[in-house]
Amino acid sequence: MEAFNSKDLAMKAQKKIFSSMANKSTVQRFIDDTTSEILDELYRVSKEYTGNKGVAQKVIKNLIKIAVKIGVLFRNNCFSEEELKLAQEFKKKLHTGAMTAISFYEVDFTFDKTVMSDNLTECKDLLLKLVNSHLTSKSHDRISHVFNHYSDPQLLTKLYDPSGPFRPHLTKICLGLNKLVEDGTI
Repeated sequence: MEAFNSKDLAMKAQKKIFSSMANKSTVQRFIDDTTSEILDELYRVSKEYTGNKGVAQKVIKNLIKIAVKIGVLFRNNCFSEEELKLAQEFKKKLHTGAMTAISFYEVDFTFDKTVMSDNLTECKDLLLKLVNSHLTSKSHDRISHVFNHYSDPQLLTKLYDPSGPFRPHLTKICLGLNKLVEDGTI
């Protein structure tokens, strides 16, 4: 006989409901203004880089869905001690990545696409390990889609071009990242 667990059912429902509500107006209820501004700039970068509004929207929507689902897992204490260690390792790697991104922005001609791309790939790998037993393969594909998109060396090179068209977006992204680092959010 199959065991029924209302907590698991409620968590699955939360993940499903939140992931279906991943649009701008709903998300603004769940994330702070700084994060929202960063997401807006990441959307603009993706849209300009790909030349495709739909692709840019899908990347951001996937990013939001994953963040919400991981938040639900944390709130429901679904991670083991080992997984919580992975989460801390991911947070450290994300912090390092944010500091590196800011440094590359602030000091012209220090940008190294391999360093940025590798950092994002390592973040992706840690996140996939963290959620391996908690999320579906579709969610794993979303994680890969987001990280593969933003770790694209050509995208990163255009983003960090000091005289390139993406410079205003990078400025806003780095200002936001700096604030999140100072606040201890990342």
